[in-house]
Amino acid sequence: MPEPVLGKPLLRSLAGETLPRPPIWLMRQAGRYLPEYRAVRAKAGGFLKLCYSPEDAAEVTLQPIRRFGFDAAILFADILLIPQSLGQKLWFVTGEGPRLAPITDASTLRNADEIHETLGPIYETVRMVRGALPPEVALIGFAGAPWTVATYMIAGRGTPDQAPAHALMRRDPTAFNAIIDRVVEATIAYLSRQIEAGADAIKLFDSWAGSLTGSEFESVCVEPNRRIVEALRLKYPGVPAIGFPRGVGEGALRFVRRTRVDGIAIGQEMDLGWARDHLQKHAAVQGNIDPQLMITGGDELRRAVETTIETLSGGPHILNLGHGITPDADPANVDMLVRLVKG
Repeated sequence: MPEPVLGKPLLRSLAGETLPRPPIWLMRQAGRYLPEYRAVRAKAGGFLKLCYSPEDAAEVTLQPIRRFGFDAAILFADILLIPQSLGQKLWFVTGEGPRLAPITDASTLRNADEIHETLGPIYETVRMVRGALPPEVALIGFAGAPWTVATYMIAGRGTPDQAPAHALMRRDPTAFNAIIDRVVEATIAYLSRQIEAGADAIKLFDSWAGSLTGSEFESVCVEPNRRIVEALRLKYPGVPAIGFPRGVGEGALRFVRRTRVDGIAIGQEMDLGWARDHLQKHAAVQGNIDPQLMITGGDELRRAVETTIETLSGGPHILNLGHGITPDADPANVDMLVRLVKG
């Protein structure tokens, strides 16, 4: 496992350093908005086949680095590989997205130490990308956070309000918590192998955290994320973690204090001044350009970049989008974004 290199801009920001310009990478920067990605996916024969082909997954991870010169690559994979590795059936429906055979308890799931045979190709992708990246570019490993992953496992698909998971949590908290615990254990094992294969940093995506309130936010979002970050920090003390509790508003302060993540990603709905005043003293702030601007570009994009950099210039900042880049984004606008940031 390589030691983190402090010369990498992303790692310097995550270590709390204020840089002359923020490092930049984008969520979902490898994806359908790039024609070269679409060509590789078509050759691979489907999304899951692409995820499990180290050569192809490494290629699409590296494509945006070659094209745009981002300061970090993020592993190309999917958050639902964890439930699949735990034994849950996973498939993708064209035009509709992922499907899982729904579960309501953890009894059918494998143990965390049994996931690696399934996920071995992912670790090989990390090794291949690590060997091909320029020395100044960081590699981010990632996983879905337990609540978000569990919502798919319980419902069998994405849902607008995560109602099936909420219902199970209230109807049978013992069964629900057993699922969360199994995902926590598997996520620690999965990210550990990514780090050992060469990831410089890790990120946890809690995309549905915003549907949790009160004590549920604490117990189902904050605490599982804290357990994962703490376990990884004990094993790999030099590897920083980024958290993304999407849509939690001022709950982000509670999240960053309790989990002690090194970076906190914020959505485009969050006020930058509030993030500067409350979050930046605890962690590097990552965000929060509106993904819509990757479609429209122009002066509005220029103003957004200038405002974001100016507002967050007094502390550690990583420039990114408020959520993932969308398939209809224009690569020319991504190129404009990078040029604006790099001057």
